[in-house]
Amino acid sequence: MSDAAALPSLKSDQLFINLGPQHPSTHGVLRLGLTLEGELIVKAVPDIGYLHRGTEKLAEVRGYHHCVVLTDRWDYVSAMPNNLVFCLAAEKLMGVKAPARADALRVMTCELNRCASHLLFFGTYGIDVGAFTPFLYAFREREMILDLFEMLCGARLTYNYIRLGGVGMDVSADWLTRAKEFLEYFKPRLDEYDTLLTYNPIFMARTRGVGLVSAAEAVNWGLSGPNLRGSGVNYDVRKHDPYSGYESYDFEVPLGQEGSCWDRYVCRVREMRQSIRIIEQALARLPEGPILAPGVAKVPKPAAGEVYAHVEGSRGDLGIYLVSDGGISPYRMHVRAPSFVNLAMLEEKLAGMKVADVIAVLGSIDIVLGEVDR
Repeated sequence: MSDAAALPSLKSDQLFINLGPQHPSTHGVLRLGLTLEGELIVKAVPDIGYLHRGTEKLAEVRGYHHCVVLTDRWDYVSAMPNNLVFCLAAEKLMGVKAPARADALRVMTCELNRCASHLLFFGTYGIDVGAFTPFLYAFREREMILDLFEMLCGARLTYNYIRLGGVGMDVSADWLTRAKEFLEYFKPRLDEYDTLLTYNPIFMARTRGVGLVSAAEAVNWGLSGPNLRGSGVNYDVRKHDPYSGYESYDFEVPLGQEGSCWDRYVCRVREMRQSIRIIEQALARLPEGPILAPGVAKVPKPAAGEVYAHVEGSRGDLGIYLVSDGGISPYRMHVRAPSFVNLAMLEEKLAGMKVADVIAVLGSIDIVLGEVDR
């Protein structure tokens, strides 16, 4: 237990409780130390580090190819962007550019992974606020995406698919057919989700006007992804600093209005529609050619230097700062993890709320503790 989250001195009418680290609504091993007066929260202190595995330090004794495997373990719900951001940073150091076909495959797999991640959020957030049925709908579709990933690279969670200089495996004609069939099946399901949960009166009462984060607050806290866009701030790395050819895709960036739990939720649901648009464009114009840049299969020893690369992960702006001293391993790797930064809003925002709203707010920021602790 950290000193910050240790048992505080309490007034006679106050109660201290632990929420987590073993509680389903914390979406991992997060512990919140809550000081209560009745149903009202006086103080909330997040306590992290239960899942710390030292991946930044591990990178210092592994080759660049081997580091890709480590990235799968950060945001294990959305591992493809993790693979991609490290590869983009390493490719900058190496002066390598992935082929056009590899870029298209990277975009497709990352957007499919975004849908899988948001489906997990959709299903579990419904459970958080008392609706079990959406979970069954969401996992029906999510399993189909994971089946596609398994067919592509043999894995359903930690993929190691995106590699330095391209991707590990090419897609087959059968995979492309099944991907198109899934998209046609998936599009009308999103309308079902809106009927089932998005505009459900009870769900809206639990989430609209709750956990308000203004645009100024979101920017000052460094929020990103749907948590930032839910407050109406139009920032998406795919639009503002494009990578892997995103500048050539036609898609919109959904925005919220008041920065409530509902706004953050609805941004994710609408983002799935945009991901479908991007995947359909990538499938329609998938170029022929190699999937790996020449010369990267050997042990890379990039010249000494430092680079930064970032992508729009499922949870926000995911960045990698990479330093090379000319050896076969990174001298230093630092991860700008959006879940870690997004978590910072909790301590201030939960004060004054009721206990029942803690779960609504925590669920709406959609953290994954593998990425928070690393």
